Amino acid sequence: MDTSIAEMLNAFLLVYAGLFPIVNPVGGAPIFLRLTSHVAAADRPALAGAVAINSFMLLLGSLFIGSHVLVFFGLTLPVVRVAGGMVVAAVGWKLLQAGDEGVDRSDADKHGSTVDAFYPLTMPLTVGPGSISVALTLGSQRPSTATGITQLAMIGGGAVAGLLAIAATIYVCYRFAGSLVAVLGERGTNVLMRLSAFILFCIGIQIIWSGLRTLIPVG
Repeated sequence: MDTSIAEMLNAFLLVYAGLFPIVNPVGGAPIFLRLTSHVAAADRPALAGAVAINSFMLLLGSLFIGSHVLVFFGLTLPVVRVAGGMVVAAVGWKLLQAGDEGVDRSDADKHGSTVDAFYPLTMPLTVGPGSISVALTLGSQRPSTATGITQLAMIGGGAVAGLLAIAATIYVCYRFAGSLVAVLGERGTNVLMRLSAFILFCIGIQIIWSGLRTLIPVG
């Protein structure tokens, strides 16, 4: 039993520590605030909750069945990285080109005061190709030394707990993203948003490059 608990804890730490730097909810919070600047403040907590739930479901599917889905469609991780990196870079570039208010007013007029919690808030802003690739990799490393159903269940439970912790972190960071305005002020928040958008654009380029480097070996 002690061994199973230790493996459950290891699975939790592996999933949380592996995904947190890639998901980066702290860095994504200013961008979330920018993209939802036309949404009523009272509606933002529900939107943050929806993004957290969507992120959990995406990562859960990637962790447990993602590799099988790729095989079914004949896709490889490098191709997913290239395509997903393009999407991430496009979102970052659009945010860099946006005005100080951070939203395209034509889109805001078109859609009213609502914003889709899945695209782009969940994917690719929160759970992008990098996060999905990490989850796929972690899922493909399921232990083959488990001696019984109980041990496998404990390891799976630890992995799911890690995903729940990631989702909770996303919710907290996005839910209180508005507090950045009070702490940093309007100018400081705008600088942080621009910097986060540039970092997001660079992440997209890095993901594209990592995919191309695998598809087209250099040297």
